Amino acid sequence: MLLRTIYLSLDPYMRGRMNAGPSYAPPVEIGEVPLFFYLRQFRPSERINVKTSPSQRTRPGPFHYAWVVAAITFVTLLLTAAIRATPSVLIIPFENEFHWTPVSISTVISINLVLYGLIGPFAAGLIQWFGPRKIMVVSLALLGAGIALTPLITRLEQLLLLWGILVGVGTGLSAIVLGATIVHRWFDRYRGVVLGVLSASTATGQLLFLPLLANLTVQYGWRVATWAIAAVIALAIPFVALFMRDTPRQLGLRRLGSDHDEIESAVENPILAATRALFDATRSPAFWLLAGSFFICGASTNGLIGTHLIPACVDHGFSEVHGANLLAAMGICDLIGTTLSGWLSDRFSNRWLLFFYYGLRGLSLLLLPWSFDLQSFKLPLFAVFYGLDWIATVPPTVALTARIFGRDRVGLVFGWIFAAHQLGAAAAASFAGTLRTVEGTYDHAFLISGNLCIIAAVSILFIGVRPSRVANSSELGSVPVGS
Repeated sequence: MLLRTIYLSLDPYMRGRMNAGPSYAPPVEIGEVPLFFYLRQFRPSERINVKTSPSQRTRPGPFHYAWVVAAITFVTLLLTAAIRATPSVLIIPFENEFHWTPVSISTVISINLVLYGLIGPFAAGLIQWFGPRKIMVVSLALLGAGIALTPLITRLEQLLLLWGILVGVGTGLSAIVLGATIVHRWFDRYRGVVLGVLSASTATGQLLFLPLLANLTVQYGWRVATWAIAAVIALAIPFVALFMRDTPRQLGLRRLGSDHDEIESAVENPILAATRALFDATRSPAFWLLAGSFFICGASTNGLIGTHLIPACVDHGFSEVHGANLLAAMGICDLIGTTLSGWLSDRFSNRWLLFFYYGLRGLSLLLLPWSFDLQSFKLPLFAVFYGLDWIATVPPTVALTARIFGRDRVGLVFGWIFAAHQLGAAAAASFAGTLRTVEGTYDHAFLISGNLCIIAAVSILFIGVRPSRVANSSELGSVPVGS
């Protein structure tokens, strides 16, 4: 059962009893219980489990199962990210075979990105309700079905159904909020580093698989490439089902680095939990600053570079494989940059880290239109620099979210912030495709995105400057200026 305190009253005279100084009321003696009034709600349908298993009472072994869970989550996020990268390889083959315009294909990709983002908050609620393992298996099953049916399409509406909706829902269920939830369920120590690695997997998988997909597409056709991905997904499903665990409590463990027994909170309905988290979060100015900056983050990464860099390379005389190799180089650098960002987020001001990340990204995008030169190393240098900064924004953003809104709600609130990320990605994917169709170039799309990143860099510094209206809430708080 659960007893929830709704109202607590402390009379003013109690302040005098809290110390031994002069007062009209005698101080509370050591061991004496102070008197106060409270109103509690009895919730018989919910419960708090407090268990102390023998393994929790003994010293933990040298290896903690949290690392296995993190590895499985990394592989899952890696695969779903590779699937999200596939449309960028398929744009040119679809144009050549079906004569679809870049605008129509970009619209389907935009719908995919919107669903991927909007499902995130509800996915966080579903993860709390059903557990990560079931949600991961369902996600991979939807992705496998959508990809396996893709070679059979002949009409744009079929592409919309499979990649816009089915794959969009599947990727949304295993979005980056999954990594944030896993980290805060399983880790007290190394939280920033692990979150950095898991965050990097969402871009690294997306970029590392591109050369393979591009080569398969060029050598054997796009249908063989999609079937190959479906086969990998089919192999991953039983692996996740057998070895994934939902919480440390299922194995009689504490979180890695924790020295106290865990209290399992009552589980809410996923839809109500996500809606309540959004309502509470929107009362804080920090939420709007984080969501707005992440909107620009998504626009400048997944929406613009992740979707349109390969077509932009083709427009300037590069091959598809060359463009895919550039994105792969970004993926390798992203793994390094985001892992380092996770380490930095545990030690330095997260606001200033985001300021530098967005600022440097904006400068690189402003220089990109003059980097498409076959005779120079400007474009490879851009790939290395941009890759280091690709998803480096995630660890400090999650850290700020956890500090402001509480660890128990970090998955739900960050899910809404990540929804803004994907709305930005969808808007940029569609807008950049329209600009290319109208102007025949992506130059203005790169320049607009660069300026938006500069705006995000400045705006992020205002987080915590003004006290939040919900700073005195039990679940929401203000963030220190130096955070």
